[in-house]
Amino acid sequence: MTERILKNESDTRELGFELAGNAQPGDVIALIGDLGTGKTALTGYIAEGLGVTETVSSPTFTIVKEYRSGRLPLFHFDVYRLGSGDELLDLGVDEYINGDGVCVIEWADIVADVLPEDATVIQLSYGEKDGERIAEIV
Repeated sequence: MTERILKNESDTRELGFELAGNAQPGDVIALIGDLGTGKTALTGYIAEGLGVTETVSSPTFTIVKEYRSGRLPLFHFDVYRLGSGDELLDLGVDEYINGDGVCVIEWADIVADVLPEDATVIQLSYGEKDGERIAEIV
């Protein structure tokens, strides 16, 4: 496990770009954290690092948004409204995970039982200082 202190937006952007730079087709990045800990912001920076030109927003009501303008497609999931991993499987997540892009899943703890074993799991939490976040990367 690696712990990163994200002191500001610039640190969050740097982490997002690192994740994007290392991303390969079929990668899953699972984000876990309370409201306001930066899951969507980090996803936006991953998208930017991949070269996605569309504006990234949380797909809370649609569950998944697809962005195909970057070097790899980005599939952005927000599973907050789901009750289990089985519900995610019912939506056809296998096609995304086994596809040609990168999946970023917000609220991934809800569907942890169906995530691939090699998923990159990032637990985001509030830091000690205002605006600071802690990213624990597994």
